[in-house]
Amino acid sequence: MDNTNPNPICCENLSFAYDDTSILKNISFTIYPGESVGIIGPNGGGKTTLLKLIMGFLKPTTGKISLFGSSPQQAINEIGYVPQVMRFDRQFPISVYELALSGRLSRLPWYGVYNKEDHQITNDILENLELTPFKHCAFGTLSGGQAQRVLIARALVSQPKLLLLDEPTANVDVKAEAKIYELLKELRGKITIVMVTHDLSTAIDQVQRVLCVQKTLLSLLPEEVCEHFALGLYHKPLINLDKKL
Repeated sequence: MDNTNPNPICCENLSFAYDDTSILKNISFTIYPGESVGIIGPNGGGKTTLLKLIMGFLKPTTGKISLFGSSPQQAINEIGYVPQVMRFDRQFPISVYELALSGRLSRLPWYGVYNKEDHQITNDILENLELTPFKHCAFGTLSGGQAQRVLIARALVSQPKLLLLDEPTANVDVKAEAKIYELLKELRGKITIVMVTHDLSTAIDQVQRVLCVQKTLLSLLPEEVCEHFALGLYHKPLINLDKKL
């Protein structure tokens, strides 16, 4: 463990390739405690690959990535992950409460029984997310926005230090989107948040920093993102580097 660099994410000269196809090339960045960061970029630019590297699902071809001074695999219990609803099996026979409670699995003792604290934390978070009326409902019966909040609840009951979200407002209505962003705003500063998104105009209002990924990486403040990119018009280069320099 590297106690000299306990930041939530530290990426140094990271590259990744599938066979001979380069996906990420020599990227370096640090995400600091309590930061709220958005990851944006075109399809195929490397956003999903970067997220998988952060979670330890992939190993870098070259370079290094650490979470809280440890490898992603060693720090896995410090991470809460929220997938897109459409990537989660809505047909799996599980209730809202059971799904949220499953976020405590990594905290279970060797005999594998949830304790009073596990149930209390789960109930409190469901209440905070206005999901208590649905706790006994089958997950698959919920609307897109409700289901997405349940997945956020599952991530939060693990009491993570780092919350990773993959397109958290994809396929939800405007009202649900507003509620999700309101929740993320409440969490800002309490835990570190990293959000992959295509919803650029909204996301830029929600984060403190933007990582623009298109094989390489550029870290910008939201106001530094070029006008065309803020409108979601992906192009090459994504950022006007001459202006930046």
